[in-house]
Amino acid sequence: MTAQSKLWQPTQSEIEKTELTDFANWVKTHHGFDWEKRYEDLWSWSVEYPELFWDSIWRWHSVLGNKGNKILINKDKLPGAQFFPDATLNFAENLLQNANDQLALSSHHENGKVETLTRRELKKNVLALAGWMKSQGLGKGDRVAAYIPNIQQAVVTMLAAASLGAIYSSCSPDFGFNGVFDRFSQIEPRLLITVDGYFYAGKKISRVDIVLQLKEKMPSLKHILVHDYSGNASDLISKQDITLYSNALKHPPLRKFIPCNFNDPLYILYSSGTTGIPKCIVHSIGGTLLQHIKEHRLHSNIKKNAAVFYFTTCGWMMWNWLVSALATEAKIVLFEGNPFFPNAERIWKMAESENLYLLGTSAKFIDASRKSGVRPNMIADLKNLKVICSTGSPLNSEGFDFIYNHVNGNLQLASISGGTDIVSCFVLGCPIRPVYTGEIQCKGLGMDVVILSDEGKILYGEQGELCCKSAFPSMPIGFWNDPDGSKYKAAYFETFDNIWRHGDWATLTENDGIIIHGRSDATLNPGGVRIGTAEIYRPVEALDEVVEALVVGQTINNDVRIILFVRLRDDMILNDDLQDKLKKEIRAKATPRHVPEVICAVKDIPRTRSGKITELAVRDIIHNKPVKNTEALANPEALALFYNLPELLG
Repeated sequence: MTAQSKLWQPTQSEIEKTELTDFANWVKTHHGFDWEKRYEDLWSWSVEYPELFWDSIWRWHSVLGNKGNKILINKDKLPGAQFFPDATLNFAENLLQNANDQLALSSHHENGKVETLTRRELKKNVLALAGWMKSQGLGKGDRVAAYIPNIQQAVVTMLAAASLGAIYSSCSPDFGFNGVFDRFSQIEPRLLITVDGYFYAGKKISRVDIVLQLKEKMPSLKHILVHDYSGNASDLISKQDITLYSNALKHPPLRKFIPCNFNDPLYILYSSGTTGIPKCIVHSIGGTLLQHIKEHRLHSNIKKNAAVFYFTTCGWMMWNWLVSALATEAKIVLFEGNPFFPNAERIWKMAESENLYLLGTSAKFIDASRKSGVRPNMIADLKNLKVICSTGSPLNSEGFDFIYNHVNGNLQLASISGGTDIVSCFVLGCPIRPVYTGEIQCKGLGMDVVILSDEGKILYGEQGELCCKSAFPSMPIGFWNDPDGSKYKAAYFETFDNIWRHGDWATLTENDGIIIHGRSDATLNPGGVRIGTAEIYRPVEALDEVVEALVVGQTINNDVRIILFVRLRDDMILNDDLQDKLKKEIRAKATPRHVPEVICAVKDIPRTRSGKITELAVRDIIHNKPVKNTEALANPEALALFYNLPELLG
């Protein structure tokens, strides 16, 4: 199958029924724009007239609030542009409207337990907890930190904080003390929401000691709210200023949602922290809401009562993205635990039981499913699954083929890319365009995405920097503790004047799709030619012998040579035959320039807590540089495998 093979094409009837078509027809009626059923026309209009586009999203969706008279000020300043400067709204109110008896969420636990809440029950719990928070003195701008698994209590506590205009920030409980302290101590939270422990791969892991350490080391904390998740909460609630979650739900409810400004802060998210203390990225109420409404309804075709799932933890921005689907009155599905426990069928069978419309996951999960031998369409009825989203790293061609051959041949496979920086996507899926192997379908509406050369020239069909030329609502408000904005500006706006440089190395294809080749700060430069690491991962990780791989460049003799590390299946060894096979595959599927000079087998590969491999940490090790923040890693012990390798000393 070639790189340009078409895997899926929506029918004309399917196109007519999409939310995107409904929106475009609304735009035609209200603004006289005739898009002629071509996505590229709608995209061009959305970036040429951003005021009309984002105002149309607000009005078409019927956002609750007062949008004011101004849509966009300081339009040509990056940073500095601001959407809806006079608007007021409440994030939680928009997610909780129409509180009826339809299911709002379904929460799956590793032990098989499933809990549900209707929209009415969810709103009742949110307002009760918001009432309790208010009684503790919490209000607008106060930080609420959550050290919590992906369970219904995480959703309730976030919406309760948002009801008051407080700022919510979460970490998953697999973070150790240093990892969570490095994040939360920077934002000085007044309230910590937590659990006594969590479960993973059948094991119970206590977090009592870490919670008590946080209580001692963070003087800003006025109170702790603990959910008795693993049965050890009694070890905490005897302490002063610690309340049981179930008791807080008995509090008289908040009477009304607190109006907030569109550009007031909603979330603080964190960079991966693999190159130093994590950056605290502040996202706005209105920008997050509008961007997610656009991505859910227009790009993912999510409609009322659709079941939406993303495999994520509360330490990854895809959790924030998932919860926003409540604004479309979808049912969100949560999963907490190991997705391969007790076997590789777990998530796919859950997809059947929940009648999922959209299943979101990582490219690594799809590849691991493929290599496990599971054939989802043989063990589950997935005919109602219409959208699969994949992110975290580029999805290889074998991953595309696996979905269409072994999951469902008639769905939209949306490889998506954006990130914590924008709590959303720059490039993602489109329900009215075809899916081509190895390509992301489109640039996001309202996102003036271009690929630029180092000199700032717009590129077509060539690799370059993924950038955005104009403002969009989900740009961060800024970084926490960055009063003059210098750190924020340095992160995105120093390479090109007045243009957001995202840090991805990408190509715009002849189909007007996008291929991501990896992070631009991890690109390889053998002979002075930049190569994206994803171009090597694709052929290598397609081989059944390889579980996962990591590629770095090593500076040696005034040049850069490519080093490939592979984690093999337990029954495999890296002999000459396998080395030759790896090099042959890379040469055939990429170019001779991509072939690594050295291939090393390792027992494990370091990755962040959201599952992304950490090329920069390994690159630092082989160049005898310190790794600045091992607490950002899910498996920091893997770093030891890369020190003083004899293959790299010559």
